[in-house]
Amino acid sequence: MNPQSPLPGVMPGRIPENAPQPADFAPAVVAKTLLRVTRAGTLATLDRNTGHPFASLVNVATDVDGSPLILVSRLATHTANLEVDARASLLLAEHGKGDALTHPRLTALGSFAPVDREGADEARIRRRFLTRHPKSELYAGFGDFAFWRMTVVSAHLNGGFARAADLTATEVLTDIAGAETLIEAEEGAVAHMNADHAQACQLYATKLLRAAEGGWRCVGLDPEGLELQYGQTALRLAFPQRVTGPEVLRAVLKQLAEAARNA
Repeated sequence: MNPQSPLPGVMPGRIPENAPQPADFAPAVVAKTLLRVTRAGTLATLDRNTGHPFASLVNVATDVDGSPLILVSRLATHTANLEVDARASLLLAEHGKGDALTHPRLTALGSFAPVDREGADEARIRRRFLTRHPKSELYAGFGDFAFWRMTVVSAHLNGGFARAADLTATEVLTDIAGAETLIEAEEGAVAHMNADHAQACQLYATKLLRAAEGGWRCVGLDPEGLELQYGQTALRLAFPQRVTGPEVLRAVLKQLAEAARNA
């Protein structure tokens, strides 16, 4: 990519660079939340025969830093397209009542690469994806299926009328520098939360995030927040401070549980 060229998805000359945003609109926060809680999205690849945009529906999860993850078969058209041209975009949209265009949606742009089955990251990526999509375990082990991870270059957020923003990868992803011990402890911490602190997970969801009662479970964590899921609904609980290790994590989760009990 030419360093002088605009990032993909941005609209120079159409969206005023210094246009004021509504006071209650925090683009990076909305974008990060959509990235973490949206469980399915529209994948747009470039048709290998003609170059036409080819859109398809895929289940989505995220790596620790927020990079989108997909599980696809090499027999699928979108996979064949990615094998020829890795460039793609992924539309992640919030759904709700009324006009769909009043709800926030994020388009992440970048390129996908297959995750090496023998690589150091495969076990973590497999666990994070299947925790969010447990039914995918039925076919995740098939020989023609593989995990792919997106390297995000830029993103465009539309948060509803007069709420739009072009974002860089740094603005939508999570900085994991110095958080190696937290990443190593994630699997055990998630299991511990669900086994020994299930009530805290319920309180996080119902008291702090205003969700309905249900069997809320912890499905992931990273330096900036905790991910909860019940059925097809996912939530994101932001931490009050950046967390890089297990000790700080325990203190923050205790603080959040106390806040939930007092809510």
